[in-house]
Amino acid sequence: MPDTPQRTDGPAGWLDRAEARDGAAGRSRAEARDVSVAWDEVASGDGAVAWGGGFQERHARCPDGAARRHASAPGGIGHPRSPKPRNPAPHTPELWPAASDFIRAHHAEERLGDPAPRLAEASAEIAETGTYRHTERELTFGARVAWRNANRCIGRLYWNSLHVRDRRHLTAAEDIAAACADHLREASQGGRIRPLITVFAPDAPDRSGPRIWNEQLIRYAGYVQRDGRVVGDPRNEGLTALARRLGWRGGDGTPFDVLPLIVQGTDDKPRCFDLPPDAVLEVPIEHEDHDWWAGLRLRWHAVPALSTMCLEIGGICYQAAPFNGWYMGTEIGARNLADTDRYDLLPRIAEHLGLDTTSDRSLWKDRALVELNRAVLHSFDRAGVTVTDHHTESRRFLTHLDREERKGRTVGADWSWIVPPISGSATPVFHRTYDTTERTPAYVQHPEALARASGDFLV
Repeated sequence: MPDTPQRTDGPAGWLDRAEARDGAAGRSRAEARDVSVAWDEVASGDGAVAWGGGFQERHARCPDGAARRHASAPGGIGHPRSPKPRNPAPHTPELWPAASDFIRAHHAEERLGDPAPRLAEASAEIAETGTYRHTERELTFGARVAWRNANRCIGRLYWNSLHVRDRRHLTAAEDIAAACADHLREASQGGRIRPLITVFAPDAPDRSGPRIWNEQLIRYAGYVQRDGRVVGDPRNEGLTALARRLGWRGGDGTPFDVLPLIVQGTDDKPRCFDLPPDAVLEVPIEHEDHDWWAGLRLRWHAVPALSTMCLEIGGICYQAAPFNGWYMGTEIGARNLADTDRYDLLPRIAEHLGLDTTSDRSLWKDRALVELNRAVLHSFDRAGVTVTDHHTESRRFLTHLDREERKGRTVGADWSWIVPPISGSATPVFHRTYDTTERTPAYVQHPEALARASGDFLV
């Protein structure tokens, strides 16, 4: 294996850990029906798709009344279009307190002097237009502090390194799709992943801002077969079916076909855009000790760019603001490829390892899980793509706690997300309690964005 230097900073451990549930009765997908990957059918390229329901997901509570503003998620199936209304910006009475609090905090933390002139400017703009525009410095500060405030993220030590791309002038779907492809190119850097956010136009009183329907800029299709099984990622079966309805012809029918972007500009029409191949960096997943592993034909994409979370800064909602760090290995090896309602690979790996799967007491799942995570870390290292492991990131998080406490800032955290999904008690973050207070600015997951990402948002 070549000696590949790894980055020692940046976010991880938050970007790909969303729970998927069956919306009808709160059951897991594995309980609802058999969604195991139809590996034997891959060679045939059978990409036939039947309509499947979407997933529900737990989401963060929206601060400053946003949960009340964004609580409606429609049901029903029909032609894909956006619901009415599309969540315009909050009214002036609730906008001004959030705006003034943010401006004061910004001036205080960055020592910008008396905030009175900027407060007067923002107040006059809100009175005239019903909203206000952040300066580039405010936008950068707000996006970085939103990451610092992300209670579910273990990788916040280097929050201040986030690079912000200001694309607020873009409103058309095709321009946003092109900018998203540029985001992926700039973030990947040939493997040295860069923490990056691209911010598009916010919601305003007279119009809604653009929307990106995909949960992440890169997601793999989930093709529902006639017998109910899924080729690909079951989490994305609803969005896959929606993309087909919007004109996507489908990929090759493999478990790792990259979905097109579904982008909705201010013209209110969701449209599909294929990602250029040079924008999608992928890593083949192999194992350093097992030659048979290559026959599984596994891979995963290198840039986990979330694209449905709303960036809320000082009362302004940026609904389209894709952002990324880099992966913590367990996000791929212990969740995406291992969860029973995702790729569900543990039984197949255990079979190849010759493990006794007749009883859980043999700990076959644990042994297969460790080998899968070893394979992920080995493969990313060999490819020269930035990845971190859960032990390293746990230590970094405690360093982050110490730094913030020395600055007089309290760090909020959600224990159930900070503790890694494997070997939790072997990491130092396990043996602590955390303040769960949610603060702003923030990245917020609104229910209607979850519905769009699952393909349910059809009215």
